[in-house]
Amino acid sequence: MEDCLFCRIVNKEVATDIVEERPTAIAFRDINPQAPVHILVVPKEHIPSIKDLDKEKCDILADIFSLINDIAVSEGISQTGYRVVVNTGEEAGQDVDHLHFHMLGGRFMRWPPG
Repeated sequence: MEDCLFCRIVNKEVATDIVEERPTAIAFRDINPQAPVHILVVPKEHIPSIKDLDKEKCDILADIFSLINDIAVSEGISQTGYRVVVNTGEEAGQDVDHLHFHMLGGRFMRWPPG
């Protein structure tokens, strides 16, 4: 999708602070962090949201969660805790129509979040 910001990041058309990259996913720092560690993890394949997932995408999701675990270790938040958030749809706060996972850590999180 040529007008998708995250697809443009995946294609290296938009500069960003990449944390780690794998064949199926890329992780980069959020430009408006809500915690000391705020990293976005996105599949390289354009998938608009959770509601667009199917069984064929299970391997991509497994890779994404493996990447999230590895980043938690490298960012030093694996032992203290972190939150993974996926917003789906406008009312939930999804601003970019490309599935993405927010990793937030480095501070105490409250509940409910919003």
